[in-house]
Amino acid sequence: MRTYAQRRGRGILAALCSTALALALAALPGTSQAAPATTTAASAAQGAPARPAPGPDPDPALPVHTLTRADAPLDNPLKGFARFYQPGADQNTGYPHALTWSYFGLSEVMKNSSNCASYDWTVLDNALNETASYGNQAALRFYIEYPGGSGSHPANAIPPCFAGHVANRTNAYWNTTSPDYDSAYLLDALKNFIAAFGARYDNDPRIGFIHMGLIGLWGEWHTWPYDTDTSGDSYPNYMPTDAHGAQIVQAYNSAFTHTKIEVRYPESAGGVADGLPAVGYHDDSFCYREGSPAAGVTLPVSMGGAGYSQLQKALDRGVENRWTTASMGGEVRPEIQPTAFDNWPGGSSDVDNMKACLELEHTTWKMNEGSASYDANNAKVGAAVRLMGYDLGVDRAYFQDTAQGTTKIGVRMTNNGVAPFYYPWTVSLGLKNASGTVVKTWTTPWDLRKVMPAKIRAFPDWGVGSDPTYLDYGYAQYFDTSVDLSAVASGSYQLVMKAKNPLENVSSAAKKLRFANATQNADGWLGLGSMTVGTSAGGSHSYEAEATANTLTGTAVRAGCAGCSGGSKVGYVGNGATLTFNGVDGGSGGTKTVTVQYTTAESRSATVRANTGTAKTVTFPPTGDWTTTATTTVTLDLAAGTGNTITIANSSGWAPDIDRITVT
Repeated sequence: MRTYAQRRGRGILAALCSTALALALAALPGTSQAAPATTTAASAAQGAPARPAPGPDPDPALPVHTLTRADAPLDNPLKGFARFYQPGADQNTGYPHALTWSYFGLSEVMKNSSNCASYDWTVLDNALNETASYGNQAALRFYIEYPGGSGSHPANAIPPCFAGHVANRTNAYWNTTSPDYDSAYLLDALKNFIAAFGARYDNDPRIGFIHMGLIGLWGEWHTWPYDTDTSGDSYPNYMPTDAHGAQIVQAYNSAFTHTKIEVRYPESAGGVADGLPAVGYHDDSFCYREGSPAAGVTLPVSMGGAGYSQLQKALDRGVENRWTTASMGGEVRPEIQPTAFDNWPGGSSDVDNMKACLELEHTTWKMNEGSASYDANNAKVGAAVRLMGYDLGVDRAYFQDTAQGTTKIGVRMTNNGVAPFYYPWTVSLGLKNASGTVVKTWTTPWDLRKVMPAKIRAFPDWGVGSDPTYLDYGYAQYFDTSVDLSAVASGSYQLVMKAKNPLENVSSAAKKLRFANATQNADGWLGLGSMTVGTSAGGSHSYEAEATANTLTGTAVRAGCAGCSGGSKVGYVGNGATLTFNGVDGGSGGTKTVTVQYTTAESRSATVRANTGTAKTVTFPPTGDWTTTATTTVTLDLAAGTGNTITIANSSGWAPDIDRITVT
């Protein structure tokens, strides 16, 4: 079984190993020296970010189709928990996830003893290919020194080409060899490696996130106790100068312009990332409390955190809103992984306020090997995972029920997560035939990155209200585009939408991005509603009962319905409550056939009336249950044009639930 790494930050020992070893290490001298929660540097907090632009309004000429919300799946890509890579092991066991984490020693790629510009990427490609075969994306880091090794990767990963050029030092505490990180030879070699790494793998669909790594123990940008804090111990400093560390950060920023990159601390390399909006942060002691008195190592001082906590450092540097442009990754502190979500939304003992940690850090993903034992039906864990990163849904679709030639289609998206979606994945529209086969697709220019979280939690440091205070941030984002139906055979279709995971080009197992909607299909296509193409249906027009343009009175209510068109219906019509379809197209006027699609578990009746005409009583036989639909017809006289109304009612009993009507 894989052993994990122990980690030490300023005043912190984070054990990334078995629980027993973690507890043993916690007893070592100096491993629990949390700074008092009352001490911190003067904060340079950025304050509440300005709201993004709201975007365009929906096209008022397009009929509105309301979609029903439902929980998104737990293994949506590029968010949630990451499990550790173990060669040959099934990556899809344990709690649902779509990310796999791995370390790689630099010497496993830089193997040539005489040429530091020679790279063998086999070890990385093998891991990426295996991970992709399970439908997952990788999060990864390269390191040079790893106490004890990982089992699969070496403890000493100093490239052999450094011999004779770079001085080595001994970290007697961890029994590792530290190269001279200030060596000009080493810095040039690392920058060349990063450039080659980026040239080969930037925008690789197999990779989700890259931790900059390379510097310090486990590549975590610290060499404790041989670190910059030399005032209270006799250990020399093995870390590079801030100026030299900044060269590494800047090299990554230049080499990876598409794939998301993260650095451990906001103050790493003197805070050079302050001015690099594409660089995210990596909190690898997430939501832990330590010391006496106990203080959080993620939440800021204003919320009981230590002066060295991740978010206090972000506030001190004024980068607490970096999530708007870059990802926030890391690891749930290993000691608390088994119990981290037991008291959701809060915490207990050494688990800090978990919901506050996620909301204020705007966490997208976390390593969590302990999630292997979580119950997939645990509602507390599910709520946390769905909150992490993006949680995209479509609440409305806009399109003509019957169309031909060129027609416009729009959607309105919302984000109930804590972070945006960070990649420009292609969004397509399509038509499915009656067999569920996609027969036509169109690529749209829609950018998921524009759909920002609807609400954000304010830091107490911002002074905008008591905790918790939630601020309006992102808007429901409207997108539309025109599509050409001229090559589509006339008939009835299901209009669908999909955001394509680029990993699908590499692996048939790639996990699909799925929206938080009842009509989301496992194949990645989201059902938007029914559309009739052409005039083969005799010039028919369909109208969804749940459309917002309709009028509901009394108890009538929109409700989800898995078997209904658009995933919704209108129920509790009757006993005085009515449903009126507005804007019904009567063509040139005259007698029309109105087909009513409905659900009912028992025989019911209703009156159907056009405009102010005579109401006709219609009998609706049972369909078997409240999600199976059937149809019945009635003839009505309609006026010419689109100003007609059709009202369904029952003054003395319940009518069936109504899915939609089609006028021919």
